[in-house]
Amino acid sequence: MTNRVSRRRFCQLAAGSLVMAPGLVRAFGQPVAGKLTAREVVRRIREKTGITWRTPTADEFKVGDPDAPITGITTTFMSTFDVLRRSVAQGNNFVISHEPTFWSSNDMISEIKDDPLYQEKIKYIEDHKLVVWRFHDHWHARRPDGIFAGWNRTMGWDNYTIPGTTFMAHEYAIPEIHLVDLAGELQDKLNLKSLRIVGDPELKVKRVGNAGHYIGQCMALLPRVDVLMVFECREWEAAEYVRDAIASGEKKGLLQMSHEGGEEMGMDECARWLSTFVNEVPIKFIPSGDPFWLGA
Repeated sequence: MTNRVSRRRFCQLAAGSLVMAPGLVRAFGQPVAGKLTAREVVRRIREKTGITWRTPTADEFKVGDPDAPITGITTTFMSTFDVLRRSVAQGNNFVISHEPTFWSSNDMISEIKDDPLYQEKIKYIEDHKLVVWRFHDHWHARRPDGIFAGWNRTMGWDNYTIPGTTFMAHEYAIPEIHLVDLAGELQDKLNLKSLRIVGDPELKVKRVGNAGHYIGQCMALLPRVDVLMVFECREWEAAEYVRDAIASGEKKGLLQMSHEGGEEMGMDECARWLSTFVNEVPIKFIPSGDPFWLGA
């Protein structure tokens, strides 16, 4: 009698033997003639980014069969359960996610393979024949950086960018505005629910810096700007550094937003960019949204 292993069991076995979610990708899939596959889309992406593809990289298939036909493409900041459901509702079975699917930087699954929520999410992906691919390292490495191209377009700040801006230290010379009004503009344009402010609301702001994730980047940038914007920074670092700078007499401010607020619109840009060379299936940006909200 032949012992057949179900697809779900195959994925569970793979998860138990490998430490990263790419082990969940079907290794035995074959392309279907005349049908667009996720692998073909990624091949085009690699060609169109115009940069050398590097390894190791986070930009890999995380779940699903890359060689199965796709019906539509979703681009998103993070492949949350909600985004997966909305993608299915749109008829899209290929999800391109900037950030992880399984809650850790590299989608490590060795320690969570028995977690009920992980198993539920995997089952949903399998049941709906979804394919998830991460597009992080090379979307940032592209010039212009795809994430910040989308952010600048959404804010309308392309013309305010200061020459010499680097990957994690974007600087802007903007028309003078009070800190509290700048915060309101960010909330409106980026659809933020949880923006937090350090500093005098009436501080006059002319120069703004996107300081990246780490305290060293923030410390280096602060002397050149009136306000830092941070979106993936530990609370005891940049916010406290700026608070101490203000206490010492400096006129500075900080705007701390969710990670999505800083990067999500770059995946809207990704959908626009993809549509210039993928026209066989629909492409839609689905926002994962600010996960936080402020209490009364």
